[in-house]
Amino acid sequence: MKGETEWGPGAVRPARRAEPWRSPTVGLEEEFFLVDAGTRAVVPVGPQLVSRAARALGELVCAEFMDFQVEARTPPCATMDELSGWVTGLRRELADYAGAENLKLCPSATPVIGGAGPAPVGDHPRYRDGVELFRTMVDDLAVCALHVHVCLPDREVAALVGNHLRPWLPLLVEMSANSPFHAGRDTGYASWRSVLRLRFPSLGPPPRVDSFDDYRRVAAAMAEVGGSSFAKLPFWDVRPHPRLPTVEVRCMDVPAESGDSVALAAVVRGLVVTSARLVESGEPGPRLRGELLRGAYWYATRDGWPGPGADALSGRMLPAPERAGRLVEHIGAALEDMGDLERVTAFVDRLTTRGSGAHRQRATYRTGGLRAVVDDLADCMLMPQPPAVPKPPA
Repeated sequence: MKGETEWGPGAVRPARRAEPWRSPTVGLEEEFFLVDAGTRAVVPVGPQLVSRAARALGELVCAEFMDFQVEARTPPCATMDELSGWVTGLRRELADYAGAENLKLCPSATPVIGGAGPAPVGDHPRYRDGVELFRTMVDDLAVCALHVHVCLPDREVAALVGNHLRPWLPLLVEMSANSPFHAGRDTGYASWRSVLRLRFPSLGPPPRVDSFDDYRRVAAAMAEVGGSSFAKLPFWDVRPHPRLPTVEVRCMDVPAESGDSVALAAVVRGLVVTSARLVESGEPGPRLRGELLRGAYWYATRDGWPGPGADALSGRMLPAPERAGRLVEHIGAALEDMGDLERVTAFVDRLTTRGSGAHRQRATYRTGGLRAVVDDLADCMLMPQPPAVPKPPA
């Protein structure tokens, strides 16, 4: 076992920029299930593994809501290549710690095998409060996410950025969908994690707000009526982080492959930068019907990529690749400015060629069953970044 990290540039924050939203740093959190190497079922040993791994990794690893899970956190990174080094390194390091205990780490957003019935909740006051508030609803809330943080210290701009991100959140769900199985059963959905989350009044798309003060008023009202545990810690899919100078986007399943996590981080940073520029130019953002946005989420959870889905901007049913093309066009200038355009277009090409994580899991199941699905996902913890998809000749 390594005594210190040898990958990545070290947890040194890049020099502060005068205008950090022009090319901001980005970091991400990935959550993984711990599974028994023999049965491939989830096992509640997350706190023990974190205790051992934290001796070398410190705050780069932590326990999560359910004891079946661990979370890896990168430091803020200036480029996607830098972020890639941290993501692949942390995955390998945690897989080494798990292997030493006859365990595997599984990058799936819901448990493939096991996890039925009430799951063991981590020993944290916030988690206990959630159980008291939502009761049986949390019994099967064993889900693993990808959270992306983009540096944006201006809280006013950060709150208004959410207005511009809202219509694109269902597409992020489709791009990241990686939870077709739950507790040994094919759910018929691409992202069952999203279905489990959308039951809760405090999870899902953020409200449209007029200012940061308005954002805080809505969060306080939700806590007052019992829709969330804490007014200062809402769990909407986009939020100004309550402690960090970032916008956090939380709607995505954890991807099977590290390259997809990094590409999604590039998409999210492009969206945040584009949205911050629109906010500063005085654009208020589209006024979407909440019902239409929830409907778009539902289509995204069920069919995933490349199925037809509701475009929340136009109200029309459009295939995911067409909506992805519109997304790349929308954020293209920001992607090009930050050197991320080729990475994002290659990611969209990969989705078009081989589908999402949900496709991967089902294809593996057809040839080898559920255990093969877990093994294939565990192997993804050791994969390098994928090569770019070759462009077809003009």
